[in-house]
Formats: sequence, C-alpha cells, structure tokens
Amino acid sequence: MIKISIVNYTNTLPFKWALKRSDILKKIDLQEDIPSICAQKLKFNQVDLALIPVALLAELDHYFIETDYCIGANGKVDSVKLYSEVPLNEIKKVTLDYQSKSSITLTKVLFKFFWKINVPYSDAKPGFENEIKDANAAVVIGDRTFSLNGKYKYEYDLAEEWKKFTGLPFVFAAWVSTEKLPSEFITDFNSVLKHGVNNILKAVEDDYNVKDLSKEKTIEYLSERIDYNLDEDKRKALDLFLDYIKRL
Repeated sequence: MIKISIVNYTNTLPFKWALKRSDILKKIDLQEDIPSICAQKLKFNQVDLALIPVALLAELDHYFIETDYCIGANGKVDSVKLYSEVPLNEIKKVTLDYQSKSSITLTKVLFKFFWKINVPYSDAKPGFENEIKDANAAVVIGDRTFSLNGKYKYEYDLAEEWKKFTGLPFVFAAWVSTEKLPSEFITDFNSVLKHGVNNILKAVEDDYNVKDLSKEKTIEYLSERIDYNLDEDKRKALDLFLDYIKRL
C-alpha cells in the first residue's frame, strides 16, 4: 500500500476526483492534509508520495519530482494573496499564513528581491485573518481567500507578482517522493492525474462543495487560475525559486 498525502484545498479537486474513481485507489492510502502537514509527512517518512509546497525541496537531502502535474499558476492565482489596508511601502508588519511554506517563502522573496522593502514578519495563529488592519498586512492562502477577496483596500496576488518579477509561471506544490517509486505505479498515477485535469467540469459537477465560491466560479478558478501542467517553464521557475531561497 503506497501512502499518499494530498492537499485538501479546492485546487486539488480534479486530482482527488480522479483518484477516488480509479483502480489505483485500491493500491494507495490517500490522506488529505493542509500543505504544511503534507510536507511534514513526507519529510519524516510517514508517506511515500506527497503534494508538497515546493519550498520544502530546499530542506530535503534528496528527492524525486514524480509526476508531470503540479499546483501552479501562470499569472493570477486568486488564492494566494497579501492583503493590506495600506500600500506596500507603508506596511509595518506582515503576518504569514501557517498553512504553506511555499507561499510564505514567496512573500519573502518578493519583498526582498522585487519590491525591495524590508519588513518584519510574524507567524500566524488561527484567526489571524481578522487582524488585517492599520499597517498590519497578512498573507492568506487556499480556500479562505475566497471570502476575503475584495474586502481590503490592497490585494497583491503573489503568483501575479512573481510573473511580473520573473516573466515565469509559479509552482506552489509538486508531487514529490524521497525514495524513487516504481515506474509502473508512477505511469498509472500520472494518467489518473491527467484524467482529472482533463475533466474539470465533470469533477466539479460530481464533487463541488465550496462554501464561498459558486459552482461557476469554481470551474473558472480551476480552469483559468490553476495551471496543472509541470511544463518546462514551470520547472525553470521552480529552479529559480529554489535559487532565490538560498539567497534569502
């Protein structure tokens, strides 16, 4: 039985829909977690394969990116945002979401190398989204952004800002193992992921349950904001991001 940890956000709905309807489900133990827990489980060998925030790659001695699919964006992603009541140059503190290492590391990269602004950071505690006021900004990721978009004077979409900075798409999470998995399994797993990505409408029709997003908006988000193919530009972007992490 191959243990797998997958992110339990709406952006993985096509993956989950396909996996739960495939023959591969009999061969795997599928666990749904927030991104930071996916990362911890892989790091401490509690699972064999995980959809992890790519910033974790900088901490692993060795790893294998096992599939041709990821959670990425080529421009706006709409679910990884810096929210603020003041413009960037007036922000006095940034609270960082505790759910994903990639997004908080991307925030630090953008502040240091793109915006060239030095700000103090603090780690978020549950409920931190309610403390975005005055000169206190916060990075929020995942489904919680759906109810926050449009609520604050300033919103910075981090994938869009990365694109402005580098001209490249961004990879938030990739399917990673620390020990090479059997090629036959990976071929099958890859084809299941592909089936999910190619059937977003059907996946939403069957498994839609998003509290703060209509069915139509969910389809738009998954089809037009999330970019699932781990293509050459995304691999290039991933290498560049890992290089910036070393320079932080």
